[in-house]
Amino acid sequence: MTANPPLSGAIAYPVTPFDRGTGDVDLAALRRLTEELVDAGSHGIAPLGSTGETAYLREREWDAVCETTLRTVAGRVPTLVGVSHWSTDATVRRARVAARHGATAIMVLPLVYWKLTEAELMRHFATVAEATDLPMMLYNNPGTSGTDLTPESVVALARRIPNLTMVKESSGDAARFRAIRELSDGALSVYNGSNPLALEAFRSGAAGWCTAAPCLVPRWCLELHAAATGERHERADMVLAELLPFLKFIVAHGLPRTIKAGLEIQSRDTGRPRAPLQPLPDEETGELRSLLARLESHPLLDDPATASA
Repeated sequence: MTANPPLSGAIAYPVTPFDRGTGDVDLAALRRLTEELVDAGSHGIAPLGSTGETAYLREREWDAVCETTLRTVAGRVPTLVGVSHWSTDATVRRARVAARHGATAIMVLPLVYWKLTEAELMRHFATVAEATDLPMMLYNNPGTSGTDLTPESVVALARRIPNLTMVKESSGDAARFRAIRELSDGALSVYNGSNPLALEAFRSGAAGWCTAAPCLVPRWCLELHAAATGERHERADMVLAELLPFLKFIVAHGLPRTIKAGLEIQSRDTGRPRAPLQPLPDEETGELRSLLARLESHPLLDDPATASA
């Protein structure tokens, strides 16, 4: 891990709210959700990832979400803006918008239709990195992007791109957390994007956990981070055991639809996902309701007998 990574801890992904009547981006709801995430103690805010339905936003909507989120956070915690787009030019434009509005760092996922060569990937990332002075996080999510960047590939890219200092690893291969750190001689900070691997990632030296889960269960996420980084191993295992069914559920059923369904259950409506995404079906919504109710009423977080374990 680098000595002073610009982000660490539990980094929360807000959804992008849409008005139920018009389908437009609901900036007032976005401000409320962002405030709630900061007030709950999130260590960073990361708008405009896949959870934020960035692929379905018009450019003016993307700009509005970026500006609104960063203005609402107002520097109270670090911010990580997902700037990914199919084209290099549009990714560069988004990176500059994020920088102009005060982002701490940018995150880039290699969105592809045609499979890109190694040289094309290098040119894309290097061009985006050169567009601003911000540190850049490379996001490896083969399930979403169709491109799997191995630890060797990531380290090779970072050696040629000075401000590529962070990697978010979401392949589901836990061995990669340690491999990236070792292959880069600790120069790259590694972040976990696979919710079920949160504890294993921290134990492998990950600097942070990028997750939408704090939108619904912030105390559980923060407690897992605190126990893991405080080396309270028994406590961390206990927290993860209770949280894991929820984490697996939101991943299995899709983050935008599950998080928005959960917010509606909690009377914090952020509207429907944008087509082609559809709301979580009724049966699955019932399952989510039960999972949330169990976590909300669970005594573990308030039990002094286990807090120091």
